[in-house]
Amino acid sequence: MPADRSKRVVLVGQSRRRRVARVDLMSQQKPFQSAVFLDRDGTINVDRGYVYRLEDFEFLPRAIDGMRTLQDLGLGLVIITNQSGIARGLYSRVDLARLHDYMVQKLAKAGVSILGIYFCPHLKEPCNCRKPKTGMFHSAADEHRLDLSSSYAIGDKTRDLSICAEQPVKGILLSKEPTTPEPGIRCAPDLWSAAKLVVGDFQTRASGS
Repeated sequence: MPADRSKRVVLVGQSRRRRVARVDLMSQQKPFQSAVFLDRDGTINVDRGYVYRLEDFEFLPRAIDGMRTLQDLGLGLVIITNQSGIARGLYSRVDLARLHDYMVQKLAKAGVSILGIYFCPHLKEPCNCRKPKTGMFHSAADEHRLDLSSSYAIGDKTRDLSICAEQPVKGILLSKEPTTPEPGIRCAPDLWSAAKLVVGDFQTRASGS
């Protein structure tokens, strides 16, 4: 039987010392589709600091509902995450891949598909991928032919929205506390609430207002 190629680890943007690692889940895609760039820790799951063990992974309340709502709008879901725990020696790429497989399987059971997961394993090594740098965003956009002008970025830190300063990506900062975001950035308390803002955008465009 042929090998299952539905999930594979690919290194993109390689140079001699610079690599952006990603998990390509080979989801079906449309040419120039729109997407949501999602941070991981603190956006999708509880941020306990360097989460890599399965027993430490916990979805935030209604995060899966938010992801499903975004998906139902026809948006591809792309996870963009800094993982300096690899450079710090706290866990390995294999540990991270195991956790991401676990997360993807849980999401699949809930009817949520992930277009791709991109992670930066660096800390002090010069690279173009560690947020707030935007290498991972551009790699995802190039590989999946994403229309950035109709895409979103959602995360709990301003660095998660760094692509919004370079491209016409709409940003939503997750914060339960009153905050003053950068111009053009909206705020929501959690991923579910952010998804409802995106639904509102779609409804506004549909009504022509």
